[in-house]
Amino acid sequence: MPKHLTSGLPRLSRTHKLSVAGVATAGAAALVFSIVPGAGADQGTSQATAVENVKPVAFSAVATAAKTQQATITQQADNSAAKGKAEAAAKKAAAKKAAAEKAAKAKAVAAAKAKAAKERAAKAAANRSEVRTAIPAAAPKPAAKPAAKVYPDNLDGWIRESLDIMAKKGIPGSYEGIHRNIMRESSGNPMAINNWDINAINGTPSKGLLQVIQPTFNAYHVEGTSWNLYDPVANITAACNYAADRYGSMDNVNSAY
Repeated sequence: MPKHLTSGLPRLSRTHKLSVAGVATAGAAALVFSIVPGAGADQGTSQATAVENVKPVAFSAVATAAKTQQATITQQADNSAAKGKAEAAAKKAAAKKAAAEKAAKAKAVAAAKAKAAKERAAKAAANRSEVRTAIPAAAPKPAAKPAAKVYPDNLDGWIRESLDIMAKKGIPGSYEGIHRNIMRESSGNPMAINNWDINAINGTPSKGLLQVIQPTFNAYHVEGTSWNLYDPVANITAACNYAADRYGSMDNVNSAY
């Protein structure tokens, strides 16, 4: 049939095609019965009656066959869909299982790496401990001694050095009291000597910055200072020790003592 004659016609489904084929078969069967030669008029009548009886049976068989075929097709479609769903579910389950196995493997690898790193760290720590034990710690260096205080070699320096020694020995006195008495007794001359007072007459002249006689210097000498009566620091310190014993402090001395 030309294409322009069939383009407007609806397409037949498989079920429809099977039905048409059944009808065609039934028609062919009827045609066979109709062309069989008969013996006479009775035979023609009988054949006509037989054909009439065959028609409903043929169409009924065709319809039954069509229904059976359609049921078979439907069942096959249902089976195919069920099989597709089962395959999809199986693939999904397999993918999920593979992902779980991959994750478990990665976790096991990470745990193994962490364990190995921990063991290496513990081993390194043990090695360091062994090294520290094998090598004795260096003895601590002694604390550096503070630099010795330097005093100027003048009256100010002599008084300040004497005050520092007196503070360590618990001897009272102030800069002002010491300076005032020095200026009255010797005018700041460490080599001053008095050869005219009663002490000089008695053979023990007063000497040094604070005009101390030798017996007094010997009795009140402060340890750590020179034994030279003319030494400025030794002279001041011994005189202040004597004044503290007799007057309470050199600050309380305002005249010959």
